[in-house]
Amino acid sequence: MLNEVLRPIVSPVARALYRPVIEGAENVPRRGPVILAANHLSFAENWLIPIATPRSVRYLVKIEYLRTPSLGGRMAGWFFSELGFVGVQRGGPRDATSSSLEAAMGVLRAGRAFAIYPEGTRSLDGRLYRGKTGVARLSLATGAPVVPIGIIGTEVMQPVGVRVPRRRPVTVRFGTPMTFDEYRDSQDPADWRTVTDKIMVAISELSGQEYVDAYQKR
Repeated sequence: MLNEVLRPIVSPVARALYRPVIEGAENVPRRGPVILAANHLSFAENWLIPIATPRSVRYLVKIEYLRTPSLGGRMAGWFFSELGFVGVQRGGPRDATSSSLEAAMGVLRAGRAFAIYPEGTRSLDGRLYRGKTGVARLSLATGAPVVPIGIIGTEVMQPVGVRVPRRRPVTVRFGTPMTFDEYRDSQDPADWRTVTDKIMVAISELSGQEYVDAYQKR
């Protein structure tokens, strides 16, 4: 997979160019499934987390991004698939959630690292919003530990509408892995909410963001 070939080349170059401060990377397990749960301020997190994490990372993307019918689109789809992006078929809200969870569980059950933004979308005002319970459902169903990540400065590095990231101070903080054995395999939404809230508190402590107990509107 290109991911494994390009990472040793691209990551050092990107780190040298943008000089992110990376703290706690040793908290990421080197083997086995792990969920990387981060705050989301900018598109920059999509490339910053992979270059800061000491192992390959998988993300979910809309299947349309990987199946554009043109020749250039097919080549781009192949390239992104090889980089570790996993396509998900989106239908209604319930179908989208089900497809996303199934695809993410496949990544984790294969023993890989999976990155997720529990807020579901970027924060528009810099505050940290209530997390959706998908992150808890993934951890409880697979037993994968959750490593909370607090990212600082990406909204200045690459604001909305800016394609090329600027060289600005940015920090990526990896927290201590979180496990929730007492809730393992729970199907109780109250347990999902409890676990998700614990994860969001950890992210808030790492990022220093003000927490808002409400969902971020798209």
